[in-house]
Amino acid sequence: MKIKKRILAAATAVLIMIVSFVGMVTQAFSLNYRSIDIYIDGVRYTGDKAFLIEDTTYVPVRMLSQAIRNCSVYWDEPTRTATVSANDLNVQITAGFNYIIANGRYLYSPKPVRILENDRMYLPIRLLAAAFDTGVEWDGKTYSVHLTRGSGAILSGDQYYNENDLYWLSRIISAESRGEPLLGQIAVGNVVLNRVDNPLFPNSIYDVIFDNKYAVQFTPTANGTIYHTPSETSVIAAKICLEGYSLSDNIYYFFEPVSATSAWVSATRTFRFQIGNHRFYS
Repeated sequence: MKIKKRILAAATAVLIMIVSFVGMVTQAFSLNYRSIDIYIDGVRYTGDKAFLIEDTTYVPVRMLSQAIRNCSVYWDEPTRTATVSANDLNVQITAGFNYIIANGRYLYSPKPVRILENDRMYLPIRLLAAAFDTGVEWDGKTYSVHLTRGSGAILSGDQYYNENDLYWLSRIISAESRGEPLLGQIAVGNVVLNRVDNPLFPNSIYDVIFDNKYAVQFTPTANGTIYHTPSETSVIAAKICLEGYSLSDNIYYFFEPVSATSAWVSATRTFRFQIGNHRFYS
């Protein structure tokens, strides 16, 4: 009986190894890796490989950062965060996040930062290029990316974000969607900015939020929660929106079906998508 148990245990271990290997192969295949070439100001980059994963070019953080300009890269294992530093640049990149923080600015990508070959950190190339103020061109014929150096560092958040816009946008996002996922909070910010860009609505963030030409547009302006201190996530969402990231440029309304006191939006507008508890309409 003991021999049979040992044989069964060994067979089980082998089976687990086979399943694990197949799982890794399947994951790699599903991600659709393809090695691509990177050129910096016309010179081929020869460091760690860059990959096209599905429809996104991923590049190694440390080696490409140092290839673009002279900088230091520090790794913090507890937070899984790499910090890229130069005299005028500070970039924080955290594994699993969909955004990086570059000189206080929040740059978002639908695809997350990944840990890939040899436990090296990779991120979408357009995030890194934006942080370094570097131009990006994709050549679909040769499957290569061409980078053109710019100033070497993104403009700081203090210089880029309008203080008044950030103040009100973060507060309406927080008051309307505190506790919602980040994408849901971004979508609320998109609604406000889409209205600003549409001639049918007022042309500033403050005026859109406090618009009551036909009726109160945002309940927090009536119940006072607009004046509460915004959550940290809502400030991040507001900055991402102000950077120009948008889930849709065609959403102008949202509501929460469970707590809504009126069905006007769902009855008269076109449904686009739902995130968390909010439904968004054009």
